[in-house]
Amino acid sequence: QVQLVESGGGLVQAGGSLRLSCAASGRTFNNYNMGWFRQAPGKERESVAAISRNGGTTYAGSVKGRFTISRDNAKSTLYLQMNSLKPEDTAAYYCAASRLVLPTQVGSIDYWGKGTLVTVSS
Repeated sequence: QVQLVESGGGLVQAGGSLRLSCAASGRTFNNYNMGWFRQAPGKERESVAAISRNGGTTYAGSVKGRFTISRDNAKSTLYLQMNSLKPEDTAAYYCAASRLVLPTQVGSIDYWGKGTLVTVSS
């Protein structure tokens, strides 16, 4: 089992920044590919960014150039630095872990966090 706990969400004005963190416990963090997903009210959960065990990254087109995913294996922590936030970034953000594949599809996730809410005001 892997337990994932997100933090860092909140209310921010458009153009502002937030950094989300995801603390992992349980099995060895660096054995997992990690990702961030988000879900806005009335919409499906979507991939935001993912990072492989060896540090390779991928981003959704809507956040590329604004968001940065990173991981600190020594601290068993995943991060998402979000800059130039827009109202359309408002959503619950979820941390996700996948043992075998890069976590960019909802169906590929082994473990989910409970989410942290990000609200961007215009």
